[in-house]
Amino acid sequence: MTDTAPPAKLPAAAIYTLTIERFRGITSLKWKPSRGVNVILGGGDVGKTTILEAIALLLSPVNPTTLSDPDYHDRDIEAGFSIEAVLSLPAGAGMSGQMKPSWPWEWTGEEAAVPALEHDGKLAGEPVYRVRVRGTEDLELAYEIVQPDGSTDSFPVALRRAIGLVRLSGDDRNDRDLRLVQGSALDRLLSDKGLRSRMASELARNDVKNELTTEAQAKLKNLDTAFQRESLPAGLDLAITGGQGASIASMIGLTADRSGIQLPLASWGAGTRRLSALAIAEQNQGDAPITLVDEVERGLEPYRQRTLIEKLQTGSSQVFLTTHSPAAISAAATSLIWYVDHTGQIGPLDATKIAKHRKTDPEAFLSRLAIVAEGATELGFTTAVLERAFGSVLEQHGVHVSDGGGHEATLGILEALAAGGLQFGGFADDEGKHPTRWAKLHTKLGGLLFRWPSLCIEENIIAVVPEDKLEAFITDPTGEKTGIRLRTLADRIGIADKDFAALKAKAGADFKARIVEAALGTVPTGQESDKNEYKAHAGRWFKSVDGGRELAGKLFSLALWPALKPQLLPFCNAVRTAIGLTEIADLDG
Repeated sequence: MTDTAPPAKLPAAAIYTLTIERFRGITSLKWKPSRGVNVILGGGDVGKTTILEAIALLLSPVNPTTLSDPDYHDRDIEAGFSIEAVLSLPAGAGMSGQMKPSWPWEWTGEEAAVPALEHDGKLAGEPVYRVRVRGTEDLELAYEIVQPDGSTDSFPVALRRAIGLVRLSGDDRNDRDLRLVQGSALDRLLSDKGLRSRMASELARNDVKNELTTEAQAKLKNLDTAFQRESLPAGLDLAITGGQGASIASMIGLTADRSGIQLPLASWGAGTRRLSALAIAEQNQGDAPITLVDEVERGLEPYRQRTLIEKLQTGSSQVFLTTHSPAAISAAATSLIWYVDHTGQIGPLDATKIAKHRKTDPEAFLSRLAIVAEGATELGFTTAVLERAFGSVLEQHGVHVSDGGGHEATLGILEALAAGGLQFGGFADDEGKHPTRWAKLHTKLGGLLFRWPSLCIEENIIAVVPEDKLEAFITDPTGEKTGIRLRTLADRIGIADKDFAALKAKAGADFKARIVEAALGTVPTGQESDKNEYKAHAGRWFKSVDGGRELAGKLFSLALWPALKPQLLPFCNAVRTAIGLTEIADLDG
């Protein structure tokens, strides 16, 4: 017996462009996904799962039988909906085997164009196909192949099944691929088209009537007599028949040995069922399945999430994956990361610019509206001010404020988000660097990007503190840092006494400047040998998340808010309106 080499796998099918119009919560979306693994991130109710469901409906290996009005955007049935894709298909996908040929379009690298033929009659570019499913005003689905001349032909279920689709979503769908349901992954793998009829014939040989009780047999005989009186078909018996609902074959599913007993795979855990469905898909690789994974973390521990992500990344199938798992996001190192913002738009994230942030604060990419603050102080300050503007914690609204990790890193993250055409927020100082880059971000974000007119947060707030409130400003509400702050001032002013009155008297007109220097950790000229100690002063003032919150609290407790309201209130209202809330007139009172 000689070993037989496995058959060569065909190139995977791939969606080059996906266009969704008026489907469920999506008004309009046009997307050019990667041929590899596409990880879709975003907050709740922004449309991530709807994108996967649109692909699943377009390439469904069976004919869905029902639509309902929620499938139509705003329940506008008369307007209908449309899901269209430009597909690259391998030779074995069945497009050329139809009774009526479907002509390819030519992929220009950006779109599908009417093909221009070379002298030898071949396409100048890569052949692709436009396929579409429409939801009609009759609550029916119309599957179509759009020809280059504008005409349409049927996009039949046999062709959709040949293209291949694997969907790891809810538990019910996973179980479906583990059973011989028509069009399931297991059904496509075994490809035994005569099984259903053979099963029906075999079961029909069983004399079901003889298994009935004597009373039931008598009732069946009386029913047969009644049929004869009405000239209806007679000679009644019981056997397996077809009809609506589950087919005979759909009752057959995979079983596996557990402690010597064959148990259905459906009785295993959710994670095992999902991985089993994927293993079936791998055996179908020659059919080039496109893979959809909704919430990859469902039923899987972090280590198995990472294993699954790695398996998908090393495969050749195009994958569309959603997740709320930091472990999965971190593992998707070679995937293309996409972010869906609260407006329903999807855009790519520059992997280089977000790599560190993706690991340190992945929740920023899992929120409805992300706001990137320059540092810890800005994070605490922004969060506290917005909580006051919202009247509640930000998580209730899907808003997440993230530490950008410094001026340069924050600018890079904001630019990466902007490049994806997304809507988000930012809160940063003005250090006088990169004015052109910041100006471009301002143009993109408008009021959602807050920057101080000049300098940093501590300088802007300290500047509006009245002289008679400086002692209250220095005072730590917890009582833990007040003495330490006074000591940092004494060191900078050059006296041993850390009494507030003595410090103010000694510093004179420079007292506020010394407070700013201590809050920023500025190293005095000539004190470079003790620079670490002087830099550490900042941490004893406001260089922390709690310090930022303290500054926000003092805006209102010391009545500083009116001086800064013209700058800060527009930002607060921009965030409110971005998530559908109305503007407010003030934060004070």
